[in-house]
Amino acid sequence: MDKLLIPRPKSAGIILSYKCTSICKHCMYASSPYWSSDWISLEQLEHTIYMLSETIVSSSFDPKNVGVNVGLHFTGGEPFLNYNLLVNAVKIARKYDIPSVFVETNCFWSTDDNIVRDRLIELKNFGLDGVLVSVNPFLLEYIPFERTERTINIGYEIFRQNLMVYQEYYRMLFKKLNIKATLSFEEFLKKAGPTWVHYIELLPMGRAVYKLDMLFRKYPAKYFFGQSCYHELTRDWHIHIDNYGNYVPGYCGGISLGNLKDFETLFNGLFLNELPIIKALAKDIKILYEMGVKDFGYKENVEGYISKCHLCLDIRKHMVEKGCKFNELKPIEFYRNLS
Repeated sequence: MDKLLIPRPKSAGIILSYKCTSICKHCMYASSPYWSSDWISLEQLEHTIYMLSETIVSSSFDPKNVGVNVGLHFTGGEPFLNYNLLVNAVKIARKYDIPSVFVETNCFWSTDDNIVRDRLIELKNFGLDGVLVSVNPFLLEYIPFERTERTINIGYEIFRQNLMVYQEYYRMLFKKLNIKATLSFEEFLKKAGPTWVHYIELLPMGRAVYKLDMLFRKYPAKYFFGQSCYHELTRDWHIHIDNYGNYVPGYCGGISLGNLKDFETLFNGLFLNELPIIKALAKDIKILYEMGVKDFGYKENVEGYISKCHLCLDIRKHMVEKGCKFNELKPIEFYRNLS
């Protein structure tokens, strides 16, 4: 396999910035307040939306319906940290007639009913089709639950079925536990008891492999040998393009298949001999492991790994810490913000 063929994306997210108000333990993109803001420029934002305009497909029900894996979403980091930029993003999406457009938020800004209602109505009038509200115990450490509930309740008035809650299980649990303010993860565990973990969707990648590994069974590195990341790298749904122009496959934070300025040539195929990390992952994660050990002095984690994503990320993080510079390991700040 000399070239890796990347299909044009059917659904995508644009990361306006990795900067966030929170340092969530499960964050796949290692967002935090410590990132440089580096907000995407209006010029790059319009170029990104223009390039996606002919590939993004709408919900099968209606171009105005939203879904996690259809259409276009604006994300981060936290998009509402730069509300004016978010407004412009929505306007540009309407200009290019992008279907199924929504924004993700952690609700830090939802301090008052009038603020929430005014902003959501304004965004809808400019062309926003829906909102995804994040609800989980990791975010609860930073955002009072009353703000989350305010956004959901008012958001439903405005967007109806296009107000998405991810995850509804947590919302119901927090209400049952009568939580109003913030709550540390340790306190949440005491209140919720051990069974909650069986009802959640928690992807074992990103910051979670370091902060939440106690929730998973661990395996030695060789357990994952023979597995590749071919399907993750060539996924045509829910890819991301970040504020630096990196084309991020799926949920693979810290990996770039190329830059937006090469958007058209990207889909002619990636020359794998120029991208050793991608080449290894497309074939067998064992190759990446052996590269890490032989060329960069990587040592296996004696406690084991919770997933192939954990093994992959730990090797990549080690390479970056050793000062190695691979075109596909971007942005570098991602690796510095994992812990």
